[in-house]
Amino acid sequence: MNLEKEQAFYEANKVELRSKYAGKRVVIASNKILGVYDSDREAMQETAKTLPRGSFMVKYIPENPQKEKIRLSPVGNIVAYG
Repeated sequence: MNLEKEQAFYEANKVELRSKYAGKRVVIASNKILGVYDSDREAMQETAKTLPRGSFMVKYIPENPQKEKIRLSPVGNIVAYG
């Protein structure tokens, strides 16, 4: 599993993403946003219907950028929690 492209996409677009999706989870794959969800579980379940796990990143978009930290989720996708 290599999600460096997805993380780079997030880093390059995080100001815009925060202005649009603060407090939500976004699914990133192939340098685009595939979906916006209220929970990690919903994001994983819905996206896993069309993409294999490990091929996308679920990212929490914190309202306060000071609270952002990265950890690996139990299913191996990067998730940021505020």
